[in-house]
Amino acid sequence: MTPIRRISTGSAWEPRIGYCRAVVAGGWVHVSGTTGTDHATGEIPERVEDQCALALRIIEGALREAGCTFADVVRVRYILPDRADFAPCWPQLAGAFGAHPPAATMIEAGLIDPRHRIEIEVDARLP
Repeated sequence: MTPIRRISTGSAWEPRIGYCRAVVAGGWVHVSGTTGTDHATGEIPERVEDQCALALRIIEGALREAGCTFADVVRVRYILPDRADFAPCWPQLAGAFGAHPPAATMIEAGLIDPRHRIEIEVDARLP
């Protein structure tokens, strides 16, 4: 049996809450809900589009470290405090997944920091 591997991206929330960015287990990669927070500076962009772009970059890095890409994502969940912020992100989301769109759900809910406008969680299958 392949051991479980945990991937951290240096988020200040990871040790505070007790989670990691991604877990690789049984041929799957489970990426935690990811917001658009710059882990090096703690800065959170104001615009939802900028937060979305940053969250996607963080997720892409975790997927790459796990050994896969956005093309391997089979499930994505989007959590937004305001559903009106979802449509401005669609071009970036469509661009990230390209010809390999995953199953998806959008949920309207509060996030841990009121400055966060989008959180993205994905599950991918290792190639």
